[in-house]
Amino acid sequence: MSVALYSTPSCSYCRLAKDWLAQRNIRFEEYDISRDSRRAEEVVRKSGQMGVPVIDVNGQIIIGFNTAALEKALHR
Repeated sequence: MSVALYSTPSCSYCRLAKDWLAQRNIRFEEYDISRDSRRAEEVVRKSGQMGVPVIDVNGQIIIGFNTAALEKALHR
């Protein structure tokens, strides 16, 4: 399973998403789009927006901290 979290340090929902994933022992790669312009461009291509968090679960894009969508994507 591949999980990527696009975030910024000041994003409170990003921290919630990281904690939620960690509590469930779900491994993920985190990309700070405020410091990595390549990842910032990538997340815009994937999601169509610059807002965070954006979570990519095996190619399924979840915008915002949406636990129902995360549960569904993780259990496919």
